Amino acid sequence: MSSSSNFEASNLLEDNEWEEKIVEQNQQLDQLIEDIAIWPTTLPSQPTTQTVRAKMRYIERKRIEVHDTIFEQYFAEDPIYPPDLFRTRYRMRKPLFEKIMNKLVDTDNFFVPKRDATGHGRRYAPATGRLSMSTIQKCIAAMRMLAYEAAADLHDEYLRMSAQLIRKSLIKFVECVISNFGDEYLRKSNKELARLLHIGKQRGFLGMLGSIDCMHWEWKNCPTSWAGQYAKRSGSPTIILEAIASQDLWIWPAFIGTPGLRNDTNVFDQSPVFDDILEGRAPKV
Repeated sequence: MSSSSNFEASNLLEDNEWEEKIVEQNQQLDQLIEDIAIWPTTLPSQPTTQTVRAKMRYIERKRIEVHDTIFEQYFAEDPIYPPDLFRTRYRMRKPLFEKIMNKLVDTDNFFVPKRDATGHGRRYAPATGRLSMSTIQKCIAAMRMLAYEAAADLHDEYLRMSAQLIRKSLIKFVECVISNFGDEYLRKSNKELARLLHIGKQRGFLGMLGSIDCMHWEWKNCPTSWAGQYAKRSGSPTIILEAIASQDLWIWPAFIGTPGLRNDTNVFDQSPVFDDILEGRAPKV
């Protein structure tokens, strides 16, 4: 009897000790979880790193001196270079260039020089009160891009203009030329057909609108992957221009973009030059 009671007493003692250990372990686990939960808030705060925006670098390009140089070279009363050199270098006669330039000034404020006295539009440049790029500089920038087919930043040394402004001048120049001269110089020959046919008849060519021909224009910057389909027999990539010119050297229908590997017959089949005639929208020619 005594032995059984002793055994029960020892089991009860062990159970109590086991429960105390479990309670102690649970308390330690709760404390550990609490410590983990509040641990990030007890860390020393790190200084917040702010992204510092790099300031745009302003380069003093001496634009006034460049304008004076270009003016002396081509536009002064006694220019350094004669008009025939202007035609050679810019693929356009100087009177025509001046006509376009004057028209652009009248129709687009972009080509009007502005002063930066208050710094308007020049966030990173000092307000000096000088004129911005002149009309001549912006128009010459567009003409050099069209004439030389070079990257915009390559003209910076001569024009002292940023590549971004040179590209914008080219886009504005083309847009203004199309909007101001498109109705006269980019029109279809529908209204002129009677006159052209009459001229052809007088010259002994009944029903003749003009002379049609296909010309190969060399594509200097043709992508390498396209060079094969645009290369002609000489090996250099070209684009074919199909055009009809009247006897007074006006170009009427024109179609450009055919790969230089094609011949004249392939170009005729591909171009829309005869669409109005085939669909009955033009007189018989």
